[in-house]
Order: sequence, then structure tokens, then C-alpha cells
Amino acid sequence: MDKSSPTIDVTGLTCHYGGLLAVDAIDLHIPVGAVIALVGHNGSGKSTVLMALAGLLSPSAGAIMGRPADIAFVPQRSTAPDHLPITVRQTVEMGRWRRTGLFGRLGAADRRIVSDCLDRLHISDLADRRLGGLSGGQRQRTLVAQGLAQDAPLLLLDEPLAGVDSEAVALIGRAIDQARSEGTTIVLATHDEAQAHSADRVVRLHRGSVAEVRTRGREGGSETPTEHRRLLR
Repeated sequence: MDKSSPTIDVTGLTCHYGGLLAVDAIDLHIPVGAVIALVGHNGSGKSTVLMALAGLLSPSAGAIMGRPADIAFVPQRSTAPDHLPITVRQTVEMGRWRRTGLFGRLGAADRRIVSDCLDRLHISDLADRRLGGLSGGQRQRTLVAQGLAQDAPLLLLDEPLAGVDSEAVALIGRAIDQARSEGTTIVLATHDEAQAHSADRVVRLHRGSVAEVRTRGREGGSETPTEHRRLLR
């Protein structure tokens, strides 16, 4: 897939849940092929920003420019109930449905992508296991593999390291790094400071507003803080 989509600019993004203000007029600049980490306590607005970027939540005000049509969104936990008889491979294959349609057959290229994503997250040996029977770390690796299988230019991850073991942390981190090297733009919500530190840009949210933005070079250059709610370019 051609991942040469434009940069994404978020200006004045405001979101409500009913009468509750969740995100208050925030600005973000998301360069192509960068990893952006959204950091903050529960209720700070991280998931709301991801939902708006994914097109799953209509903003009350503001604009999102440059958002690609094809977006992969990986929630904290699959909505599939544990008793659903779906395997790991079938879960990852769902990432190809945008190409094949719900009842379409996977072609050879689709099967190669699915196998590659299983390998990246070291879950090929779990391919025939039921999703509901996995550990938390195995399940999260499966969901990340499903997101990668979409081969979308924008990948959104909501707390990908929450409640997972050290093996999953390492494997998910490597998968994110590889996706970035292939030109995927990644926005993730995280409580993990180590994961945030490895991002190209860290956006700290507080009560629905941007409290601070830090950017660093790919070669580990110095970090530069920005003022509250200022658009960094």
C-alpha cells in the first residue's frame, strides 16, 4: 500500500459526551511516519482523541485535516466475548476485511500479510487457539497483529501495553518500530513512560487540554517542550 498520505493537522478539536466536555480545543500536528504518544491520567482525553481521529466520534468543534481514508484502530480490549469460537488467525484475518469484504475470500497476498503479522508478534504457534483462551498479553498481541494486517497508513493504538507481560511489551514495541520504519503513522495512548520516551513526539494531556508537547529527533536528539496548547510544527 502507498503510505505517502499527507500530514495530519488537528485544530481546535473539541469533543463532548453528552453534556460532558472531554476534549477542549486542542491542536496537534502529526507528521507522516512518526510515532505520537498521548500521555495522561484516565479521563485526560487520550481515548477521546483517538476516537475522533478514527472517525468514530464526531467533534463538537474543530477540524482534522489530512486524515487518510484507511485507518486501523486497535482498542484496549477486543469487543469479542470470550466464548466466541474465533481463533487467533481468524482474528488477524479480520484486518483484511476492508480489502476483501465481510464474505470475501483472502487471496495469496492477504494470506502472506496475515502470516507476516502473526510472525511479527510471535503468535504463529497460537494461530489455531481460541481468542478467549489467551492470556492478556497474547490477546493484546493478537489485536495489534490485526491492526497491522490492515496495512493502513494511520495506526491508532489505545493503551497497547496495558496489563501485558514483559514479552508482550517487547514484541509490541518492536512491531511499532517496524511499522514506523515502513512509513506508517502511529498515534498511541499510553501510561508507559518508556514507550512514550521512544516516540517521536509526546503529547501530555490534562483534563482534555494539551499540557505539554515534547519532540525529539529520530537519532535521539534533544527534547523541546512547547507551551500549553501550542501547535508544534
